[in-house]
Parts: sequence; structure tokens; C-alpha cells
Amino acid sequence: MFAPFTSLFDTTVFRVMTQVYEIFAFTAFIWGPVLSVWLAQKLWLNYVQAKFIAKNFDFILLEVKLPRVIGKTPIAMELVLQAFYQPDISNWYERWWLGMVRPWFSLELVSIEGAVKFLIRTPAKYKRIIESTIYAQYPDVEVHEVKDYVSLASYIGQEQEWSLWGCVFKLNKPDPYPIKTYIDYGLDSTMTDEENKSDPITSLIEFLGGVGRGQQIWIQILLQVNGKRYKTPGKYFGRHNWQEEGKKLIQDLQDKYAGETGMRATKRQAEVIHAIERSLGKVGFDTGIRAVYIAKKEQYDRTNKSGIRNAFQQYSSQDLNGFRPTGSTGFDYPWQDFHGIRGARKKKKMFDAYVRRSWFHPPYKKQPFVLNTEELATIYHFPGGVAETPTFTRIESRKGEPPANLPV
Repeated sequence: MFAPFTSLFDTTVFRVMTQVYEIFAFTAFIWGPVLSVWLAQKLWLNYVQAKFIAKNFDFILLEVKLPRVIGKTPIAMELVLQAFYQPDISNWYERWWLGMVRPWFSLELVSIEGAVKFLIRTPAKYKRIIESTIYAQYPDVEVHEVKDYVSLASYIGQEQEWSLWGCVFKLNKPDPYPIKTYIDYGLDSTMTDEENKSDPITSLIEFLGGVGRGQQIWIQILLQVNGKRYKTPGKYFGRHNWQEEGKKLIQDLQDKYAGETGMRATKRQAEVIHAIERSLGKVGFDTGIRAVYIAKKEQYDRTNKSGIRNAFQQYSSQDLNGFRPTGSTGFDYPWQDFHGIRGARKKKKMFDAYVRRSWFHPPYKKQPFVLNTEELATIYHFPGGVAETPTFTRIESRKGEPPANLPV
């Protein structure tokens, strides 16, 4: 009766599985403690970091209201970004015992029913530094602390009222390859008339300004100081930073081009190497980009998903780098999401990750990529009069203090 079942135990596959199990059991005294130590340090680090973040990071949201005329180039935003460059943890005690982490910030561009806003989320202790740096470069703007806009669309618990779609962005090539920046668009010169400028950010602002009633689009650019997270070849515990990774890439490209042509690199190949070298000369940030489209059920417009996917397409270059959307909350085929169970779970996680601005730490830790200050200033800067979207409200002028020597 049981002969068909007992014959399964006499097969080659079963014998191999038995041998593998015996090897694992025999060597458990080796890999068991190693696995336990690895798991314990992971759990400990997550615990002390969560405790440190809860105790030392009180985040606030700043809205930057722009004047009608901005005569500054994106170079000014590069200087503003220097204020976000906070030092790395210096020793193992601070990292492993105290749980200290590098502070992170979020540059946000949102549309609330077509009203476009520039916002910055920062730990409260850096508020004064960021405000003073912004005013130093853009003296006519106004910076105000505001309530977090995510409360305007409470998705979790109200899924029957709202529809949501979201995605994250990643680079097409390794980090040291630069994207197309404002310098490539000729925006580094103040001599160009406003009407003759081609600012790549205006297409995104125009798209955000066209969002209709009952709809919102949120875009966050999370950043923190680049750390040593690249594995050094030949060293088990060795790690190096973004600049060292870039130098290694340049050497590999030079060797590759020399092998292909038998001589020096071609003009275009040399331009690629030069672009990487120029990019490495500026401060780099670990970066993550996340976008969410949320709308009332009856006003949800599927075409906005395409606009979000192409939001950063203008910064792409065939020979260098570019952005591509990934990790969206949707599925290509209906059978991939039985009864919408997986989709509902992904949407809740996407919304919660956005609200928490979580990227560099649990619960939604993801692999960041590196953008330098020039690249960040390209995708996030305050545009001049070339951006004339009707719903992009501007102030006439910033309220100034009276002169100190004004007679009484």
C-alpha cells in the first residue's frame, strides 16, 4: 500500500537532500554562532538607531514662497545645498553604541489641486542654518514653517475614498556617471534673457500645475551626506566612498577604450571621462526619490501616472546617466494581483514610506544613489519668470525690516 511513497525515499534527489542536511547539521557549530552574531548586530543597530532618531530628530516642514522675479542661476541653490552637508559619524562608539546616524533632509515639490509648492523637511535644529542660507542666496523669498500637507489626504484607513499610485526612481548607470545638469542647459550664465532660457524644471512645474480638483502629486528628494558604502575589492571589511568609486570607474573606462581602439579615447569617450571627473569634484549626497499621485476615487486620472514616470526624463543623457521609474504600486497583468490584495499592501507601504520620509533607515530602508550638488540643484531649484504656470503663486516682494538708522 505504501510502496509508491516509500519508493520516493530511494531516489537520487532525496539522497542528495539528505547529504546536504547532514552537512548543515554537522557544521552548525561553525555557521550557527556566526549567523547569530550577524543577526544580533543587525537587530541591535536597528534598535539603537531608532532610539537615537526618536530622541534627537524633531522634523519640521518649511515652505519657500517665491517672488515674481528671481535673478539667480541654479548656482545659488548649489550654495544653499552646502547647508545640508552635515558631517558623518566619526567613530565606532557613536555608531554602534549610541546609534548615531547622519541627519537627512527632504526637498519636496508638491501640487495640491494644481497649487505648486516648494518645501523642505528638516530636523528642527537645522532650521536657522537652512533659513539663513536660503535668505543669503535668495533675499526676496519668504520661508515659513507649515503643517505637513500629507494630512490633507489620509489614505490609510480611507482607501475607499482615495486612489493612489506611486513609484521610486533610480539611476540608469553607476552613480559616478552624471545626469544632464543646468550647465548643459546653459543656465549657469546670468547674461541670458529670461525669455530665452530653457529651464528643465519648468516642464515638471507645468505638469504639476495642471493637476485638477481633488488630485494631489507629491515628489520628495531625500538626501544625506554620502558615506563609505562601496565594497573595496580584496578587503573583506573595506569600504570606500563615492569619489573613490568614480576614480575606479574612470580607470576602467580608460582601460576599456584603450583596448577597443588601441590608442587614446575618442573625443566623445574623452568627454564622458571629463564629465565624470567634473562631477567627482563636487560634494555628493546619498539620494532617494519617491513620487505619489493621490486623488479622490471619482477624480482619479490615470494619465497622470505617465507624467510622473517622465518627470525627470529631461535630465537623461544617452552617454551619461538618467532616471527611470521603478517599484511602482501597479501591476502589468491582472493575474499578478489576485483580488487586489498585493496592490493594496503596496499602496499602504508606499504612502506610509512617503509620510515617514523613510529611505536610509528602517522600516522602509532602500538602496540610495549619489547625486552631487550640481545635479541636485538641477532637479530642485527655484525657477525664474520662465515658469509662469497660473497656479504657481508668487509673492510680490518679501517684507523687509526697517533701516536701523531710521529717525524716531
